[in-house]
Amino acid sequence: MRGPSAWSVADRELMAAFVSKVNGSAFCIGAHSATAERAYQDGAKVRAVLTDLDSAPVAEGLRATLRMLGTLTGAGTVSADDMREVLSAGVTRDQIGDALAVCAAFDTTNRLADAFGFESPGPGGFEAGADHLLKRGYR
Repeated sequence: MRGPSAWSVADRELMAAFVSKVNGSAFCIGAHSATAERAYQDGAKVRAVLTDLDSAPVAEGLRATLRMLGTLTGAGTVSADDMREVLSAGVTRDQIGDALAVCAAFDTTNRLADAFGFESPGPGGFEAGADHLLKRGYR
């Protein structure tokens, strides 16, 4: 999540929030939405993506990538056509690999958070967690 990537930290946190939304993991949606909002300094953008990806104000490459991650998360598979769509939006193979790593990490994290009953701390708690993640990263 914090290693070298053509995706920004904000983009990767948005991917985590988006995968969490597809999985319906309330704790992870809250945590990573708050972190993406802080990283972008644009809460409206994050809310727009999580509400309606097709009309959200994001670059087409990120939109295509999020769409593909949503398909993978929801259906458990993607097709060659799905990947061609992402590539045709200008996303590199390395970026696809990074996005898939985020998806795999949060698909697992969502299930663990839900299985262990992570409680949502409320907006103030998510904001504090976002500040911590942006300052210290994942350790």
